[in-house]
Amino acid sequence: MQKRVSIEEFYKSTHQYVPESVKSGIGHFNVFKLDEFAGPKPKPMPFNRRDYFKISLVRGKSRVHYADKVVKVEKQVMVFSNPQIPYNWEKIDEQLTGYFCVFTDAFFHRFGDLAQYPVFQPSGNPVFQLTDAQLQTIVPIFKRMFTEIESDYAYKYDVLRNLVFELIHTALKLQPAIPSENLHSNASERISGLFMELLERQFPIESPMQRMRLRSASDFARQLGVHVNHLNRALKEILQKSTSILITERVVQEAKILLRHTNWNVSEIAHTLGFEETAHFSNFFKKHANHSPIAFRKLEIV
Repeated sequence: MQKRVSIEEFYKSTHQYVPESVKSGIGHFNVFKLDEFAGPKPKPMPFNRRDYFKISLVRGKSRVHYADKVVKVEKQVMVFSNPQIPYNWEKIDEQLTGYFCVFTDAFFHRFGDLAQYPVFQPSGNPVFQLTDAQLQTIVPIFKRMFTEIESDYAYKYDVLRNLVFELIHTALKLQPAIPSENLHSNASERISGLFMELLERQFPIESPMQRMRLRSASDFARQLGVHVNHLNRALKEILQKSTSILITERVVQEAKILLRHTNWNVSEIAHTLGFEETAHFSNFFKKHANHSPIAFRKLEIV
């Protein structure tokens, strides 16, 4: 799995500084011109595997890949990226132009729940192809973002939040682009990669307060926006294992690590791995590791 690019790494590699709002984690927003990232000699494109929300307005022929879907862009497109599913751009034209803004979930703390909007939901459609007329209504919104962020207005970040909401609602009024299923010959390979990334994002478990959110095949399918049978077929084709077996193997691996390298009790470990009852975890572990959690820990200590 490729390491996700963090927002700090993006600033260090492209601007040689890290904004204080990024360092402090209090919530961050910024807006950029796409040209310098998508030209003949581009800077590294940030957030391909992202921890942040991103809204992009892109002019030029390209393909947008997400989950097992591909949208071919003929002229211009607006794309909403969420922290759960990695997106990939495939350039067709040599030069892409446009804008993009990035922001953290903390930036909207107490100002609304971004996850309620279909453009940021795993099952929603985040790609909107635009007519020339629609483009002319969206470009000014991004230009206003540049004006506001460079101003000294005391409440400029409230204005910027409103401009993000304006982009969201403008998009929701448009007809979503129709994805081309299986356009990419490696659709199964791509969705398998996305599944493994979502699985690995939950590890390592570093605190008893941390907890796995995705525990079942249906959890992952819902997050990826595909049918559970589709996910299962893709994983069997590429990895020769079912969704449930892959999840089980990774949970057992993490359980062994926690039993071996922490002093957490079995109940705490069961909780972090998503089990509601300690007894269920103990039975699960014994079935797959041939020892109870306590017996396994004693063996490792000896």
